Amino acid sequence: MRAVLLSKALVVGAYQRKAEEIARLGVDLTVLTPPAWRDRRGEQVAERSHTAGYELRTIPLRFNGNFHLHHYPTLLWELQRLRPDVVHLDEEPYNAATWLGVRAAHRVGAATTFFTWQNIQRSYPPPFRWFEKAVYAACPQAIAGNRDAAAVLRGKGYAGEITVLPQFGVDPALFSPAVQPGTGATLRIGYAGGLLPEKGVDLLLGACANLRGDWRLRIAGSGAEEATLRGMAEELGIPAWVEWAQRIPSDQMAGFYRGLDVLVLPSRTVPNWKEQFGRVLIEAMACAVAVVGSDSGEIPHVIGDAGLIFPEENGAALAGHLQRLLDDRAAAKRLGEAGRARVLDHFTMAHIAAETVAVYKRLFSSRNVKRET
Repeated sequence: MRAVLLSKALVVGAYQRKAEEIARLGVDLTVLTPPAWRDRRGEQVAERSHTAGYELRTIPLRFNGNFHLHHYPTLLWELQRLRPDVVHLDEEPYNAATWLGVRAAHRVGAATTFFTWQNIQRSYPPPFRWFEKAVYAACPQAIAGNRDAAAVLRGKGYAGEITVLPQFGVDPALFSPAVQPGTGATLRIGYAGGLLPEKGVDLLLGACANLRGDWRLRIAGSGAEEATLRGMAEELGIPAWVEWAQRIPSDQMAGFYRGLDVLVLPSRTVPNWKEQFGRVLIEAMACAVAVVGSDSGEIPHVIGDAGLIFPEENGAALAGHLQRLLDDRAAAKRLGEAGRARVLDHFTMAHIAAETVAVYKRLFSSRNVKRET
């Protein structure tokens, strides 16, 4: 079976392990990515970190950074050259890239599937509403990144088969525990991600300012709120306890997690967004780092019973969880061990790849049935 995976997310090197795992399962795979992708966090230039067993190609992208209008002008030519059986559009159904991708794939006789994180019911204006409807009709299989996204698909009238599966897992060999875990009295707290209002980093700063005992906070990321958050740390009187790092390359993230005792994801729901998954959680859990998250979106389902959950916007509850881990380091260690076990059971890249290949096989079978009839 020959498959093409079109994905702007696969500019991130660590995510390319999924492609290696798909190829290892016998799929003749080509991955197409843009040379770079821009969003509110900045620009991510395409990395080439894990490329064994498949072809990784960068192709031109128009309207880079525009989630609705971006598309790949040479995609039809690529598909005519590759002649795939299956085209996996790792894109939302309402955008131009997916609609044009479906049209191009069907011109070469390929079956198609798409991916969605969309976990809030919303209606788009034309032409995006038309794109979405056309993609729903053309794709007999869909992959939803979380339970709410699957419910949104059904609520919008999608009638095909839905597989609930996160976009990426983690490689437990790459994201592994520190050889010598920290044993000092200082609680090493971390956050990784965008410095944006919905990510709740202000809540984390406020919670840390109320801790009793020795702690340090390391924040890795960039975004529009950075200056505001730095100013908040000054106002709280804690700048000496907070270390700021810029966006860390994906192949160095494991080292970041290994330097922590606990990772916090304090996301808050806003009218047009709630946490869709929280990949940093499973990366930290794989490194046997305790995790604390708000109850926004999918976070509680990702953490399960292998971490601590607090009501979003409740800084006192967050501070209480961190104080508990500061006072009881053995509890932090137990949570870290439970987190790695949960990742090994549910969130490895090999598991995600196997479920993805199962979708491809169903598409391939239905395509052959249609040809025979």
